[in-house]
Amino acid sequence: MAKKESHIKTTMEEGEIYHPPEEFKKNANINDPGIYKYAEENYEEFWAEKAERLDWYQKWDKVLEWDAPFAKWFVNGKINASYNCIDRHVENGKGDKTALIWEGEPIDESKSYTFSELKDEVCKFANGLKELGVEKGDVVTFYLPMVPELAIGLLACARIGAPHSVVFGGFSPTALADRVQDSDSKVLVTADGYYRRGKKLNMWENALETLENTPSVEKVVVIDRLNREDISLTEGRDTYYHDLVENQSLECEPEKMDAEDMLFLMYTSGTTGKPKGVQHTTGGYLTGTSLTHEWVFDIKEDDIYWCTADIGWITGHSYIVYGPLANATTTIMYEGSPDYPEKDRFWKIIEKYKVTKLYTAPTAIRLFMKWGRKYPDTCDLSTLKLLGSVGEPINPKAWEWYHEVIGGGKCPIVDTWWQTETGMILITPLPGITSLKPGSATKPFPGIQADIYDAAGNSLPPNQGGYLVLKRPWPAMLRTLYNDSDRYKKTYWNEYGSDIYFAGDGARQDEDGYFWVVGRIDDVLNVAGHRLSTMEMESALVDHPAVAEAAVVGKPDDLKGHVPVAYVILEGEREGSDELEKELRAHVGKIIGPIGKPAAVNFTRDLPKTRSGKIMRRILKKLEAGEEAGDTSTLRNPEIVEELKKQVSN
Repeated sequence: MAKKESHIKTTMEEGEIYHPPEEFKKNANINDPGIYKYAEENYEEFWAEKAERLDWYQKWDKVLEWDAPFAKWFVNGKINASYNCIDRHVENGKGDKTALIWEGEPIDESKSYTFSELKDEVCKFANGLKELGVEKGDVVTFYLPMVPELAIGLLACARIGAPHSVVFGGFSPTALADRVQDSDSKVLVTADGYYRRGKKLNMWENALETLENTPSVEKVVVIDRLNREDISLTEGRDTYYHDLVENQSLECEPEKMDAEDMLFLMYTSGTTGKPKGVQHTTGGYLTGTSLTHEWVFDIKEDDIYWCTADIGWITGHSYIVYGPLANATTTIMYEGSPDYPEKDRFWKIIEKYKVTKLYTAPTAIRLFMKWGRKYPDTCDLSTLKLLGSVGEPINPKAWEWYHEVIGGGKCPIVDTWWQTETGMILITPLPGITSLKPGSATKPFPGIQADIYDAAGNSLPPNQGGYLVLKRPWPAMLRTLYNDSDRYKKTYWNEYGSDIYFAGDGARQDEDGYFWVVGRIDDVLNVAGHRLSTMEMESALVDHPAVAEAAVVGKPDDLKGHVPVAYVILEGEREGSDELEKELRAHVGKIIGPIGKPAAVNFTRDLPKTRSGKIMRRILKKLEAGEEAGDTSTLRNPEIVEELKKQVSN
């Protein structure tokens, strides 16, 4: 993107600093700050040491081969991700340890798998895929809800060397078809439907519509989640999962994969053009995700770890499946929504399984704040030892609530910055070392070099907002975009040269070296020549006691370029008024300055969100620009768009 201004105005104020509790610090996996210096001065040696945490069939010849912007890690090393996530733990005497806990949305439905049981299920599915003709290098597409077969399927693909491409279950048939076509996938794994807020939602119909436009698909595997009797399978193409795996062998020899062999594709939507197929490989990805999982979440042998993400996104890949299972950690999957049957469902799950480490999104935290602390207060959350945040910057008000109400004031919070493209967490506290500043992702993980640049490529001094960049390769980084290396170079390695990764996020670094990410560059407004972060405006709005959640977008303006417009959900049963609008505008002006005042505040009962809880600001932008909202099929609440459309037009 073209950048005219040198700096992004960032104004988020720093509040209280939280130091690691002494007892936590004493027992932390990593409590020596010298690790940062060591990793910086012995960069390749550091990552080589960490790669040795994994089991390799053949050790690498070279740690890193960097032909910017193309990297190869652990060159000529041979490894298998499925073996590292399952078999080696069974062989090391942990076969009876619980590997995966699955909680269905229906309150009485759950399953658990030991590492031995998980190995059996993975081998059966892997053999079933082979029976369908899947060979090493073939891409298998998954279009599933959060059912155990999804995690099993990923590991089965990894076992036989077939890259997987998981498409979020809430996507439309068109979005699914785009991804199937781009990957030339021959096998689709889907389900007859799934549960959401007590309703049975169809999935098979979406898959059928997709199949009309995806001639590459030769075989379809169907999981009968809802036990529907009203669907008919096409003979020779479709088979039920339970039939496929029923008589398969419990043994399936893992393929010896090159470290640089593709493990999976993860498609990300661009604002224009076709989805980008982010390509992740095996050795470096597994090294990065397993290490960050152990260090960032301070993983111990007896931890019950829960990441609330969907495996349809990168967070679920890295921190539900591969990172935790590589570390022999008990990991939880939850199928449903946080408010079914009541708004205490998350807290009931924590109480039920005695969860020790929780990783969730700021969007969810703000939703919990709106619902009120009466729900978590009725549940026993005393087993929690650490909290995590992922997906977007967390505003200080939400951070404080999370820390106090959910963590009881005793749990460190690891606020993590990373992306689909990075594969692993890159900026984060290490909870036994790092003092926390609410709203800051703190410092780069050991071995990671990050910086803030201006438009000309100059490194900025403290507290000047600019563009977040990464200055050298890291093991879990994307290798390219699938079948589109030119787009890979243009998208990520074009702004400042082929050896500087342009993250697309605005940020600043304070005088202590802490990073404050303010959001996507696309979400930075040009207001009368000033570049202002919508995230900071949202944070300022949520700072007001009447506000539960807010989204700010730019409305085109002939004079100023854009003016900020706010959409606000109020706490509890509060109602909007002209007086409250004036009060909120003044509140933002006080925190950010007059230039940051929203031109208007729209009070709404809800915001357009994906089924994973992400606010779809692009829809709000279109409404403000007088354009059609476009495809709303991926939303969990498409009806809110029409309500907001009428509100904006009035």
